[in-house]
Amino acid sequence: MQLIYFAALAALLAVSTANANAERSAGHYFVLFNATHDSMTALSVAPAGSADFRPVGISTPLHGGNTATTLWLETANSGCLRDLRVEFRGGRTLVYRDINVCRHHQLRMTARDGRRQ
Repeated sequence: MQLIYFAALAALLAVSTANANAERSAGHYFVLFNATHDSMTALSVAPAGSADFRPVGISTPLHGGNTATTLWLETANSGCLRDLRVEFRGGRTLVYRDINVCRHHQLRMTARDGRRQ
């Protein structure tokens, strides 16, 4: 009888661990590097091609020069392709389109981004 109890408990623990890992794997860590001359003040993320931008909390402005922050981006409901909208001090806004956050785990913003070449 005790053997059945322990087998059932082990199976229950295995299933709950698998569910927790599945929920945690429904996203990716993403590193955002700011190598521009401006401080980034806000970040919003949307599924690629949509206008449904949702703010992603950054605790303090990401200063320009060469600073970075790591974010957790969910991919469970809307896939891997994302549009990132970055707002800088002074009002400048850039949108980086079709970023595959499953394949590419970082974005490096440079001083040339958003300027005519």
